[in-house]
Amino acid sequence: MEESTPIGFYVPVHRSLTEPVLMGGVPRTVAILNGTFTAALVMGLSSFWVLPFSLTFHLFMVSACKVDPDIAGVVLENIKQPSHLEV
Repeated sequence: MEESTPIGFYVPVHRSLTEPVLMGGVPRTVAILNGTFTAALVMGLSSFWVLPFSLTFHLFMVSACKVDPDIAGVVLENIKQPSHLEV
C-alpha cells in the first residue's frame, strides 16, 4: 500500500473480478449458444455442413473479442436501439 493512499480507501480486488468471462476466447453466452446450436443440428438432424459455419463464426468472434471483449453486449445493445435515421 502506498503512502499517498488514505487509510480505509484501499481494497484488494481479485483479478478474476475485473476480467471478462471467456470460453474458448469468446464470451461465455456466445460460446454456449454456438455450441448448443451446432450440437443440435449435427446430432439431431445429421447436418454436418453446419460445422464449418460454426467454426468460422467462433473464429470471427475470437478475433472480434481480442479487440473488444464485450463485443457481444455492444452488438445486442445496438440491435435494441430504434433506428431514427430511416427515410
